[in-house]
Amino acid sequence: MIHPPAPDWQLAEVNVARLTADPASPVVAEFMAALDRINGLSERMEGFVWRHVFGLDPDRDARTSDDPRVIYNASVWQGAAALERFVWDTVHVQFYRRRAEWFDALGAMHLAMWWVPPGTEIDPKDARARLAHIGAHGPSERAFGWAELPGATRWRAVRRDEAVPA
Repeated sequence: MIHPPAPDWQLAEVNVARLTADPASPVVAEFMAALDRINGLSERMEGFVWRHVFGLDPDRDARTSDDPRVIYNASVWQGAAALERFVWDTVHVQFYRRRAEWFDALGAMHLAMWWVPPGTEIDPKDARARLAHIGAHGPSERAFGWAELPGATRWRAVRRDEAVPA
């Protein structure tokens, strides 16, 4: 388990995905139409601190890829419990379960988490570096996944449920 360096540190996360089709395609229309609703839900969750919103800060809007099908998300939460509630206990989980309909499998890491001091806003360059780090070196204090997150248990249950044929 990778614990925060101090009790007030918060949990940062970044995840990227590659759409199976252009964002304007009917193939991914249901997912694209839900983005504002899901993002709005995250912002209303207890324990939500910050998320990257494109268009508010041009210096931070550096694309994570030249590929327009790559989707980037970064956020900060008060801790593991808050992020778990959003990911696994809201409508978000329905979209997670259907991810194979809208996203290609990536050949690189797509999720990284790390601890940050209060007030931290994630820089996309740093987030990309953390994804690369976990992909090259495995989990560490610099970047880790659900398995290393103290108190995180819901991801195991969802994965277990997915492995059971319907």
